[in-house]
Amino acid sequence: MKISLQLKLGQQLTMTPQLQQAIRLLQLSTLDLQQEIHQALESNPMLEVDESQDADGSDASFDNDSSESNSQSDSGKDKSSNNSDDTGDSFAEQSSSDASYEASGDESHWEDSIPEQLTVDTNWDDIYQNSYTSGSPAPDNDEFESRDAASESLQDHLLWQLNLTTMSDTDRLIAMAIIDAVDANGQLSASLDSILEGLQEHLEIEEDEVLAVLHRIQHFDPVGVAARDLSECLLIQLNQVPETMVNDAIRNARTLVKDHLPLLGNRDYAQVMRLTRLKEPELRDAIAIIEKLDPRPGADIAPSSATYIVPDVFVTKDPRSGRWRVELNPETAPKLRINADYASLVKRSENSTDNNYLRDNLQEARWFLKSLQSRNETLLKVASRIVEHQQGFLEKGEEAMKPLVLHDIAEAVEMHESTISRVTTQKYMHTPRGIFELKYFFSSHVSTAGGGECSSTAIRALIKKLVVAENPRKPLSDSKITQLLEEQGINVARRTIAKYRESLSIPPSNERKRLV
Repeated sequence: MKISLQLKLGQQLTMTPQLQQAIRLLQLSTLDLQQEIHQALESNPMLEVDESQDADGSDASFDNDSSESNSQSDSGKDKSSNNSDDTGDSFAEQSSSDASYEASGDESHWEDSIPEQLTVDTNWDDIYQNSYTSGSPAPDNDEFESRDAASESLQDHLLWQLNLTTMSDTDRLIAMAIIDAVDANGQLSASLDSILEGLQEHLEIEEDEVLAVLHRIQHFDPVGVAARDLSECLLIQLNQVPETMVNDAIRNARTLVKDHLPLLGNRDYAQVMRLTRLKEPELRDAIAIIEKLDPRPGADIAPSSATYIVPDVFVTKDPRSGRWRVELNPETAPKLRINADYASLVKRSENSTDNNYLRDNLQEARWFLKSLQSRNETLLKVASRIVEHQQGFLEKGEEAMKPLVLHDIAEAVEMHESTISRVTTQKYMHTPRGIFELKYFFSSHVSTAGGGECSSTAIRALIKKLVVAENPRKPLSDSKITQLLEEQGINVARRTIAKYRESLSIPPSNERKRLV
């Protein structure tokens, strides 16, 4: 075997730590990004919050012609390296110009013109700043703390009432075992036999004793808690009505809940009226009373914690020009800059420990700020393209939503689809029609009779509109909805209609039937 030296020329993408940081910042949500910035400020002495500039002090907004050239200059390298992730190429290209990007504030790189065909106004106030700034003043420290306050659980609520109730020691132990078996909705999750079997290991008790304690707990607040099934839960609530106020409607409601609840759940009103010998007005009054009852009495005691959403992008319509304006939320991140005093201490020719520490932190600070800037640029470019494509939704609603996939936006901004996926995940847009995740504006398409395309989101909106306008006595079946959409030129299979209907939490036609 002969040993030889060979020279080869090739290309490869290297995932440097700086590139990994840029990609990671790109996919962070707003709250996660704030925490990341907070940690960077604490760990890197070269970074500081720029409190000298007002959040709205810079008004460098651009018109329709001001977003695409930057899209091309910042991401023109995205399509290289043998179909590799274009985000990496974009950030790698930015890293090559780090030496020329100094605190002197050279902004010639960002002053390219934008093609005129873009019909969306874009505000770059929060991106192109003098020095190393990004975003707005630092948020209060409270924003980095958890907003979820500790709430009382259903078990705590029941135990509190138990402590105020006079009971023997044995009954109290039985009550605690029953309360422990109550789920979050207030229903008993274990059978009486299993509870009795567990208690008999320590107590000499009979089933009647457990049943007596169960009945007492079922009248705790909320009434109907610890019920063994839905029928018992509703019947307990109906039995709470004082006898002086009981009328025929309440008696009929008790009969329906006790003996005919499955038929009532299936909307088989004809069979119910035949078995109970009730007239339609009497059945309607009884159903009205049942619908006011709470099938999950424990759910309101410890409601699920609210999730707060901070929009990353604001979309508004200029009343004078009629154009849609896209701008970053200035509250999503504090304005950062390099600490000039510490940066001046770095001596290029000295290799002492202190100087190396300052030099390393200065380089890390520069990369962090460039990663933040690149994140804002990419987010604004993608949001602008989405708004340009979905202006019909902003003006007319869901029925005007157009089909859109990641590839369409990726091609428009000259980036890879994986980059668009990162940008649109956990990023939110505030529009006049509400706050939506950027992924909401992407949907598949369905062919129309005229050869066009219709968005699946628009089809869902049409299904919801048809169901709202249907006759409650004769709800529209999935086949009928398919036929009505075909009359509008939209060809959708019945199983597709069923899938869309279920995604909207709309029950089937037999469960939507009502007595008018």
